[in-house]
Amino acid sequence: MSTMLLAAQGAAGGGGMGMLIMIVAMFVIMWFFMIRPQQKKQKEIRNFQNSLQEGSSVVTNGGIYGKVKHIDLSTNKVEVEIARGVVIEVDKNYIFADASSQAPNKA
Repeated sequence: MSTMLLAAQGAAGGGGMGMLIMIVAMFVIMWFFMIRPQQKKQKEIRNFQNSLQEGSSVVTNGGIYGKVKHIDLSTNKVEVEIARGVVIEVDKNYIFADASSQAPNKA
């Protein structure tokens, strides 16, 4: 009876190691397919935001297309002209894409 008990305890101990390996493998897979691409995309956006120039066509986080009129580095704000004579002030962190590189939607 005691040998069966010891065998059962030994089997359970090996199963714990297998479970630990599975958890580590799941974390590695999640990092490789989810976290790493998101970090790469955020790095591209940050590089684009730092390379903004006046006259660039941009898209804001809210989906507003416009041209950069003025960049104020001290307040981290960008003035974007969304229509002739209509200028809005947007935080630099909310400008996400270059509008000239995006293909127009075909309806």
